[in-house]
Amino acid sequence: MISVVIAAYNEEAVLGRCLDALLAGAPPGPLDVTVVANGCTDATAAVARARTGVRVLDVPEAGKAGALNAGDAVAVGFPRVYLDADVVLSPGALGALVTALSGPVDGGSDPPLAVVPGRTLDVAGRPTPVRAYYAINSRLPAFRHSLFGRGVIALSAAGRARFDTFPVMTADDLFLDALFASDEKREIDGATSHLATPRRTSDLVRRLVRVRAGNAAMRAAAAQWSVTTAAVRRSVRSSWLRDVVLPRPWLAPAAAFYIGITLVAALRARREASAGRSGWGRDESSRQQSLASVENDG
Repeated sequence: MISVVIAAYNEEAVLGRCLDALLAGAPPGPLDVTVVANGCTDATAAVARARTGVRVLDVPEAGKAGALNAGDAVAVGFPRVYLDADVVLSPGALGALVTALSGPVDGGSDPPLAVVPGRTLDVAGRPTPVRAYYAINSRLPAFRHSLFGRGVIALSAAGRARFDTFPVMTADDLFLDALFASDEKREIDGATSHLATPRRTSDLVRRLVRVRAGNAAMRAAAAQWSVTTAAVRRSVRSSWLRDVVLPRPWLAPAAAFYIGITLVAALRARREASAGRSGWGRDESSRQQSLASVENDG
């Protein structure tokens, strides 16, 4: 039995499309889906309960780590799939991920312990700076051999045994990525997660500040608590130039926006940290409309 755990905090606008795609594209056989509505003040739990076969936990405290742990406590099967509430999986993606965990990939001798789909980024109707940023970001090689940035991670039983519970930190995908060596994790062909991007440049900067804060907390935890078995991945600052722009010089104008937005986010993240603020405000703009309505607007 496949178990899917979804932590959802005020996700009534997007959870329905996530669940509908998941349930419609699931492989034959039993599927165990748990939505953990944590600290919600909207109709997230009601949206989940409206879907047949979905277990709903309504917990009073907001927090993704706590929600994932609560979902894990009642999940009954493996592979174990952790899915963000605002992500839409392509048809057949869940089956492809599960199949990949059961056998060798790319001629390897052992099946992977953790797998992710490829990703597509919805930039329809976004302003030029946002589209330019993702023109560079979407081509960074760091995403090719990692578990982060997809909004969904599938683990085998052996992969899930790598850790006890999710630590209280924002970068749960970076935490999971750091648990596995490069030959233990794979991106799977034929599976895609569709991700909405921020609808305004200010929202993108806010998201990047949050990501930086979460990554910094993850690296500090890894150094102090030894919570990982593999090295925490660090970004290669010149990768945007060496791996993206130089092979594709037509992307140089987009790179100017990418550099500017990245620098602004870095400065704001440093200022937030110096002031003792987390800067972890969530981007709400990408949750305002469904993918279909965004596409229609574009």
